[in-house]
Amino acid sequence: MTYSILVPIPRADFDPTEVAVPWRVLTEAGVAVRFATLDGTAGTADPRMVTGNGLGPLKLVLRADARGRDAYARLLDDPHFNEPLTYEQMKASDFDGLHLPGGHASGMKEYLESVEVHRVIAKFFVHEKPVGAICHGVVAACRSRTGNGASVLHGRRTTALPEVMELSAWRLTRPWLGDYYRTYPMTVQAEVTASLASPGDFLAGPRSLLRDAPQHLGRGFVVRDGNYISARWPGDAHRYTNELLAVLNS
Repeated sequence: MTYSILVPIPRADFDPTEVAVPWRVLTEAGVAVRFATLDGTAGTADPRMVTGNGLGPLKLVLRADARGRDAYARLLDDPHFNEPLTYEQMKASDFDGLHLPGGHASGMKEYLESVEVHRVIAKFFVHEKPVGAICHGVVAACRSRTGNGASVLHGRRTTALPEVMELSAWRLTRPWLGDYYRTYPMTVQAEVTASLASPGDFLAGPRSLLRDAPQHLGRGFVVRDGNYISARWPGDAHRYTNELLAVLNS
């Protein structure tokens, strides 16, 4: 059986690793990956995360690593990436699962704040289909509501970009990048935690300096709660996608 995954993204500023690595792992496993943007135009990744330009002395640490950049370069040739659905065309009934990538630059807001994106996320949860979210993608999930008005994450365990990682990147780059690493005044961890049934349902995971890789999946950190998978940052992308694939196949 061929599974299909929906990936809503903004038209600009998504994280290249969090979109392209899952795309590559899933497609190599035979999963059909389809994208959606606000108006059906192809999206582009945050250029700083691709090139490292503007990151100064932290370029080698903060930009996408070689695997992420290579996956993104290959993604640009994918016809489904270049001909996405519109947000209004998204239907949970057309797909077996959902992947919610992240990113932190300002272009992400049209995706994170989209009523249509929230609508389709809620449908996937209602129908108990596999959903994966990484980094700021968890924000899109926590803003999605069930019929009783609660977040779809209320009563679930999750991770997301931990406050210590978000604030560290912001403080280190603030002298020349300002609030580039602060998508919103409230941190990701604070907003996601506020949507949960208990603060203890947010799991920040261990401090991580090394990114995972196909041969080093143990470096990644993910939380699985039923059919819902979450991860924290691009450094979890390989393990996250393998876990999402396992949920699809289970």
